[in-house]
Amino acid sequence: METRIFDEKVALITGSSRGIGKAIARTLARAGADIVVNYSRTGGSSEEQAGKLCEEISSIGRRAFMVQADISRKESVKELLKEVSEKAGRLDFLILNAARTPFKPLEKLLEREIRQLVDTNYIGNIFCIQASVPLLENTGGKIVFISSLGSRFYNPSYPLGSMKAAMESVVRDCAEGLKQKNISVNAVCGGIVKTDSFKVLRQLWEEIEYIPEDLFVEPDEIADVVKFLCSTDSRAVCGQTIVVDHGFSNRLYQPMKKQ
Repeated sequence: METRIFDEKVALITGSSRGIGKAIARTLARAGADIVVNYSRTGGSSEEQAGKLCEEISSIGRRAFMVQADISRKESVKELLKEVSEKAGRLDFLILNAARTPFKPLEKLLEREIRQLVDTNYIGNIFCIQASVPLLENTGGKIVFISSLGSRFYNPSYPLGSMKAAMESVVRDCAEGLKQKNISVNAVCGGIVKTDSFKVLRQLWEEIEYIPEDLFVEPDEIADVVKFLCSTDSRAVCGQTIVVDHGFSNRLYQPMKKQ
């Protein structure tokens, strides 16, 4: 049985109805935390999956709360944190996982796509940080941002990478700025993770077919590092981005094409 190192703790994971966010929610819940499951749209598949995740978390004896919020809207974020305070009574971990992007080159983005890219993946995360500080200050809390290798390597159809890079700088700055409030801020940079978006990625990046299976990352492997950063074991880690990619980014990999 897993040690419940997070008993009495509360974690808010943005965009946690599926993929990496869902894996993080499960991992923290198994470690004893109560979970606030955030989803962006009412009436869609995200809400349905959020409900199923809450049922799953409740079945292992942890509290789970569903809260709809579009993090790109400041008022929505304020309501999100208000609900966290009212329903859970505290906040110990803020996991910035929500992301939204078109899969197309930067030079082909429409104005509305550019604004959506920045509003959700940069401004929205800052809204979440700002709104959560009063609660996290009370608990000596942790903020963990979920980044990706797009923050440092070019992909022609992945404009989200530039926002991930910007947020890794925000992590560094906030780690210093919030240190006096006893709030820890770090990030996890995931490699090629097999989630829903992987299906789209493989259509746009044909070379992905030739990457060895052992270089792919499971969502649970990202979640385990998030758990570490939320634990007291990470007390000496400050403003860092930990790369979790099975060593994929250690070298320029040029796979041989199939015959």
